[in-house]
Amino acid sequence: MAKMVLLAEYVAINGTDLSDYAKKAELTTKVEEKDVTTYGSEGWKELLGGLKSGELALDFLQDFAASALDSIMWPLLGTVVTFEVRPDNAAVGTSNPSYTGSILINGWNPVSGSVGDEATVGVSYPTSGAVARATA
Repeated sequence: MAKMVLLAEYVAINGTDLSDYAKKAELTTKVEEKDVTTYGSEGWKELLGGLKSGELALDFLQDFAASALDSIMWPLLGTVVTFEVRPDNAAVGTSNPSYTGSILINGWNPVSGSVGDEATVGVSYPTSGAVARATA
């Protein structure tokens, strides 16, 4: 079994590579559980998969400079945009799959933290539509 340490994860939102700002990127996907248990199930619960959903959670180091993170993300508030994440910034392949889709930018926390903290932004965006996995 191959082991991996994330050293150069690739994160893009709305076609812009934000990897230089990202400290964490976590894409989660799930499927609703639909209970289809009947008396014929003989006391065992039976489940089917329902609607799929996902979420992209990101931790960024904030940057307020012109053309930097805050100026890229602020105009996206309230819009649905594309995303792409990969375990590594190298080319997409069987050992470096690309996950793509769309997310709703439903919030932005430009300023947060305490005295002495690094300026960070933690966000979590719901996916909108399908999430695809590609290896080529």
